[in-house]
Amino acid sequence: MRTAGTNKAVYDLLDPYPPEVQKLALASRKFVLRIAPKAMEMVDTKSKVIGFGFGTGYKDMICSLMPAKTWVTLGIGWGAELPDPQKLTEGSGKVHRHVKLKSNSDLENPALEDLLKASLARSESQRQETKAKSPR
Repeated sequence: MRTAGTNKAVYDLLDPYPPEVQKLALASRKFVLRIAPKAMEMVDTKSKVIGFGFGTGYKDMICSLMPAKTWVTLGIGWGAELPDPQKLTEGSGKVHRHVKLKSNSDLENPALEDLLKASLARSESQRQETKAKSPR
């Protein structure tokens, strides 16, 4: 579920970056939306981040895309808790991990898809737990 005006906001966010980074970011976005088609997509122009999740808060996040000068960073929500047998993720935070995507071929790695699916499953599980706890 994309939010209103998301496409324009995405293109506006990517506009200052080199064409290669723009193409990689759009391919990465397509990759994420294929795996998590029901996720909300939110663009934070000020922070230069495209976020995907089931709500607007950090706890609801599945992943994020952050363009850089020569790559796109795929932030994995709750990545510190997820299995990563191929050691794709970087970072030392207590919660968040990330993967630097440097080419479209990085998106073809089955381990990356597994990692994103694990983040999606964790997010969906948390969402179900929250629903079950809320009073009706």
